[in-house]
Amino acid sequence: KSKLTVHKQIYDSIKQKVTDLVDKAKRTYFSAKIQSSTTCKQLFQNFNSMLGKNFSSPLPSAFDSDDLPTVFSEYFTEKIRTIRNNFPPPNPTVSSVASFTGDPLQTFDPVTDDFVLKIIKSTPAKSCELDPIPTTLLYDNLDILLPTITNIINTSLTTGIVPRGLKTAIVKPLLKKPSLDKNLLKNYRPISNLPFLSKILEKVVLHKLLSHLQANNLCNPFQSAYRAGHSTETALLRVINDILSALDNDNISVLLLLDLSAAFDTIDHQILLSRLYSLFGIQSTALKWFESYLSDRCQFTSVNNSSSPQSQLKYGVPQGSVLGPVLFVLYTTPLSDIIASHSVNHQLFADDTQLQKSAPLSEIDNLTKELCACTDDIKAWMTENQLKLNDDKTEALLFSFFSSSKPAAISLPDSITLGCHNIPFSYSARNLGFILDSELSMKKHVIKICQTAHFELKRISSIRRFLTEDATKT
Repeated sequence: KSKLTVHKQIYDSIKQKVTDLVDKAKRTYFSAKIQSSTTCKQLFQNFNSMLGKNFSSPLPSAFDSDDLPTVFSEYFTEKIRTIRNNFPPPNPTVSSVASFTGDPLQTFDPVTDDFVLKIIKSTPAKSCELDPIPTTLLYDNLDILLPTITNIINTSLTTGIVPRGLKTAIVKPLLKKPSLDKNLLKNYRPISNLPFLSKILEKVVLHKLLSHLQANNLCNPFQSAYRAGHSTETALLRVINDILSALDNDNISVLLLLDLSAAFDTIDHQILLSRLYSLFGIQSTALKWFESYLSDRCQFTSVNNSSSPQSQLKYGVPQGSVLGPVLFVLYTTPLSDIIASHSVNHQLFADDTQLQKSAPLSEIDNLTKELCACTDDIKAWMTENQLKLNDDKTEALLFSFFSSSKPAAISLPDSITLGCHNIPFSYSARNLGFILDSELSMKKHVIKICQTAHFELKRISSIRRFLTEDATKT
């Protein structure tokens, strides 16, 4: 205000001190945030918060914000109802293709405080709006609350009853891909957020269920989801190895990537329970527990702190739950026998089904006929089991040594006909997060990875001056 140079110099000096203090505080804060990240997901969530970015799922702008929860709830409910109404009435007797032989799982043995404590400590401290107290507060008072939590879990296990309060879910709409139109409701996936105690109970049951499946050798060797040592990586390695082996033998190979519509949400409960009994030997109180877990479930959609009315879940297993995905895998286990009966190589990962068939080029017509017969049987089985195969999203790739310079006498088809759908062979397709191309060059995947890496490096550079060297490396 005085316009004096000396005062301007004093101001600049003090401003620089404040800037240095703020930078030092930021460096300390950012380093602590990075060091506290125990997983890659948490690391990047913390990183986004450092940048002041909100990476929450966008919401439709074409609807009134107060009506959004009800709009989403009605859409999700109507979508499943429409799919189910197009199926014939479910028949629980179709549930099994083999009878269980082994030691049945009749009861769940009670668990100890130490076991429950181990489960809780391995579970992320995420809170749900339905939780009576914040999860962080529960962690701080585990010495007091642990015996009560263990008692609730053991009472549920021994009686075969899941408390109704643990079967209510808050559904959060999540845009499937950032590139999709946010104003189209079909581009959103319903993700269920369940009470923390519900997740602990489900994890206890999952531990006992997986132990039973492993002890009786009941795990599907062609299903790569939700068990140790079986990941997207091992599934992709198996598929690519089969294709390379076929090419080494001068054969061509066709890969079909099948897509299901709302797979988790259309499962029939009675068929699932019948399958758990007849195919996996789950009986008595243990079966009663699963029946209680599936029945009388309800959910409501929450958007921007507004909620829709509650709706009953007559079908499906909740996405976002611990047991839901594993129950889906058990539900679809008979699919492997159907595919194997056509001598078609296959690999499953949750609701992603990959079919691969190889043959000499001269037998391309027979190859496509066999794949067509296989997909017809798959579709018939899925219809019988209340699952919808999405023909429009099925992708096909053709692998051969003649992709770029084939001899003039060689004629490669440009599409494959499955049922009433003609599916053109694509040059590339996304398969379990990997961009697979018909030349197996991996060029498109490498380009995508480099683009992602450069994008992240550019974001890091924007806060580089606030990061220590170790934090920057992390």
